[in-house]
Amino acid sequence: MRPVLHGDVCAAARVLLNAPALDREVLCRRMIAEAEVADRHVQRTGRMHPLFGNGSLMSAARKRLLADEPGFDDPDYCLCFETVLRALIARALSRGNN
Repeated sequence: MRPVLHGDVCAAARVLLNAPALDREVLCRRMIAEAEVADRHVQRTGRMHPLFGNGSLMSAARKRLLADEPGFDDPDYCLCFETVLRALIARALSRGNN
């Protein structure tokens, strides 16, 4: 997956905001996996993945419906943002990037 920036986390959190709370963790991991698949595809072919984009988390997220972006005074959005950050931390730790 390409380096993750603030916009990537925002886009993924906005997707999660549209999903039922019980489905969010799985959906988040799926978007990260799709970004990884797309990044490998781009590296191998030099072209964007036809379904998942350019290998960024934002590109994988934008293949779905994004909620309007609320502020951090919205507790549900904060939980979604946290879900994305926790998934990214788990990914980094599983790869030894600590």
